[in-house]
Amino acid sequence: MVRWCWVCFASFEKLKKRSVVCKKENENFPCAADRRSFLNRLSLALAGLVGAAMSLPPIAYVLSPLLSKPRRKWRDVGGLGEFPIGETKLVKFQDATSTAWAGNTAMTGAWLRRIGEDQFIAFSVNCRHLGCPVRWVNDAKLFMCPCHGGVYYEDGAVAAGPPPEALARYPVRVVDGKVEVETSPIPLTTNDLV
Repeated sequence: MVRWCWVCFASFEKLKKRSVVCKKENENFPCAADRRSFLNRLSLALAGLVGAAMSLPPIAYVLSPLLSKPRRKWRDVGGLGEFPIGETKLVKFQDATSTAWAGNTAMTGAWLRRIGEDQFIAFSVNCRHLGCPVRWVNDAKLFMCPCHGGVYYEDGAVAAGPPPEALARYPVRVVDGKVEVETSPIPLTTNDLV
């Protein structure tokens, strides 16, 4: 069993090899360290602990998106009768990533189109260019972004403008006559909705 000196943090064997002898000639205090060196080591140890404690939150903040999956939740957006076949409607629901105190800022939306009896397509309301809200223009059958002129076809594909890719889609299901949309983080930050 290796024994350590509590003042200089060295093993007794190393101290004996260096021919260091305590002033008090005591086995429990084998080194000649004085109060100043002990306090110096103690302050360095405390500074190291404080530094480690202060560096953990920023490290956790940077690594948390890599280690956690985005929250997803099914949200009821209305009954089947509220959505005529072929019509595109804006539906609002609470975002799954919101906090309890978010209030109205927790609300988000999707453009929901019924394409069959139990078949729906839900598009994100955010343009893939810079996240501005897109509008459905029924006469032209296009989604249009007012910020930078982004235009999308009715299937969400890019028609014109600066958007780099098609509108993100949300999963949709029908349960007991209710239409539900699976919420996800804002599609600008993640590209893996569907």
